Amino acid sequence: MPEDTQVSRGPVVTPVRVVIGLCLVAPFVAMIWVGSYAKTDPAFIGVPFFYWYQMAWVLISTLLTVIAYKLWQRDQRGRAAHSTAPATAKGGESR
Repeated sequence: MPEDTQVSRGPVVTPVRVVIGLCLVAPFVAMIWVGSYAKTDPAFIGVPFFYWYQMAWVLISTLLTVIAYKLWQRDQRGRAAHSTAPATAKGGESR
């Protein structure tokens, strides 16, 4: 593997990747911290807080996972475009 490809990849930790990590970690933290939702009030349509809070996190987790996936795709497309741009600018072959 040529050494210049290592340089053209860019930093491993970027703000976008930090947001992706937070999107994926947030549901785990919310569910592990049982003390925050181990109660019955406020009830929603007769369902105790303990249950509807967990069900809400199923939907929130899905949304956060989709956001993380879309951000990851955008990040990968940007990295691919960035890594091929210097090669074409120098007159090298593009894939």
